[in-house]
Amino acid sequence: MGSLSEFTRRRFVWLSAVAAGTLALGGCSDEEASEAPGTPASSTTFDEPGQSGEGEGTEGASTTDVQAVVNERVQAMTLEQKVAQLFVVAPEALVEDVAQVTQAGEMTHAGITAYPVGGIVYFAQNLLDPDQTTTMLANVKQFYAEDGSVAPFIAVDEEGGTVVRIADNEVFGVQDVGNASDIGAAGDTEAAKQAAESIADYLTPLGFNLDFAPVADVVDPSRSDTMGLRSFSSDAAVAADMVRAEVEGFRAKNMLCCAKHFPGIGAAAGDSHDDSITIEKTIDELQETDLVPFKAAIEAGVPMIMVGHLNLPNVISDGVPAPLSSVVVQDLLRDTLGYTGIIVTDSLSMGAIANYYTPTQAAVGALKAGCDIPLMPERFGEAYQGVLDAVAAGELTEERIDESVIRILTAKQQYFGSL
Repeated sequence: MGSLSEFTRRRFVWLSAVAAGTLALGGCSDEEASEAPGTPASSTTFDEPGQSGEGEGTEGASTTDVQAVVNERVQAMTLEQKVAQLFVVAPEALVEDVAQVTQAGEMTHAGITAYPVGGIVYFAQNLLDPDQTTTMLANVKQFYAEDGSVAPFIAVDEEGGTVVRIADNEVFGVQDVGNASDIGAAGDTEAAKQAAESIADYLTPLGFNLDFAPVADVVDPSRSDTMGLRSFSSDAAVAADMVRAEVEGFRAKNMLCCAKHFPGIGAAAGDSHDDSITIEKTIDELQETDLVPFKAAIEAGVPMIMVGHLNLPNVISDGVPAPLSSVVVQDLLRDTLGYTGIIVTDSLSMGAIANYYTPTQAAVGALKAGCDIPLMPERFGEAYQGVLDAVAAGELTEERIDESVIRILTAKQQYFGSL
């Protein structure tokens, strides 16, 4: 964590950018589970004056109005509420001894009341059919409203192709938009935009408001055995065009989206779900290729960027993975690329992190590096308390927590006017 003066400088730069930009937008069973089986829209945009998206956001509201609402809400929050707002977790993290949450009843409500987290991310095991999903997500939102808490991100990984939670279940009756690699090979940016719009069109009625897509990694087929189908291209320019188009498509439908996995894991061998992955590139080499699609996403107004669990020995001198490195998060993404939106880690329960760090070390380290959302820590309660303890010990300041909460609440107010 930097000094208070450093925080003040960063926030001044950020709020100045906000001021210069324009807005993108104006009952269930008590049993909780079945048997176990980029300048971004979030804080600033690069929109042309007067451009706005569709949906239920704060269309027509001024940036000043949004910031006034956000600042008032932040000032009214306790430290515990602020820290909870930083986390996005799986629904199972909010209930005890439940392996598969498929309903939102009293147990979920109790978990939300105790820990009003900033968001919940759902997976295929949670999503059985349209009626069940719609009811579950509506109940979750209602619980937040009844408690007077900030409305949550309701998130899902729905890239298309090999990574989908809805489109691979025929009960939902939606068509898979297909692999990013096929879209990129066709070279049709309009098709990429339509793919994002199609995904948003079937996610929104179910109750989702955040999709962890698109993938912005430039794949190296000779090294990566995990990103070949998920990446648009091995050509940075092609990938950039497709990423830009998908961000535009999601934003046109008022669906929060997230470019991933910064600074680009497409040239890494192995899978960070299992263990650490490494790229030997220098910053100059990253600038030439891997960062190009992320720059395009930022220019298109992406509201969120995910940092991948990548080791970069020629960039990070202390050997920590990218989400825990201020060199990557603050120096490269914030300062060099000028990104002012929400930065989220990849899941902190993945082997690349969980094999080497405790939940507290991972969450606190990510926040100290400049990330806003420690995503899905291995043991949420431990990570949450660890952040509170870090503030009490002076390892993190409440001003640093506020910096991230402001970004998160600004996105929520802009996209769905929830404050």
